[in-house]
Amino acid sequence: MIEFIKGYVEHITPEYIVIDHHGLGYQIHTPNPFIYKKSNQDEITIYTYQHVREDVLALYGFQTREEKALFMKLLNVTGIGPKGALAILASGNPSHVIEAIEKEDDAFLVKFPGVGKKTARQIILDLKGKLGDIAALYAPDLFTHEEIEKERTNNHALNEAVEALKVLGYGEREINKVLPSLKQESLSTDMYVKKALQKLLK
Repeated sequence: MIEFIKGYVEHITPEYIVIDHHGLGYQIHTPNPFIYKKSNQDEITIYTYQHVREDVLALYGFQTREEKALFMKLLNVTGIGPKGALAILASGNPSHVIEAIEKEDDAFLVKFPGVGKKTARQIILDLKGKLGDIAALYAPDLFTHEEIEKERTNNHALNEAVEALKVLGYGEREINKVLPSLKQESLSTDMYVKKALQKLLK
């Protein structure tokens, strides 16, 4: 996994930018490519997510780790793919998206391309109350400090548990089947692993 790339913007298109990193050009899909200025003088850091499918290998890039984290959260929602998640982030106002999810404002969410009533409700169902870590930057008034700290702890423990399951040989498809129920609980890493194994072995 490529966490970030530092380099110079060599080319900009409506769909992606090309970053020159020591003579190697990385094609990176971004929510709004035109926010980047083509310049050989200013080195930028872009936080990346590598999307792998049978027929696709693509890099997605973001200005901050929090924006990248929101993109990854959206990808976990049934019915939202990379293109749909980018369209949501292209508004440039993650705080509005987070606020809409927390306040169950599906009327706001259906304004994005590819998001119908059903998908908007799914976004709210899957993500409401689980964005405290990201909201700490974009919408701090929506969560108390205690809620943000709890979310940060839970995310870290769950992420560690997922990595442990991968080491044990479980694939992403199997892990994704049990993730929704695990996200409903606040557990330590070892308890997440035990709970996941119980569900996987049923």
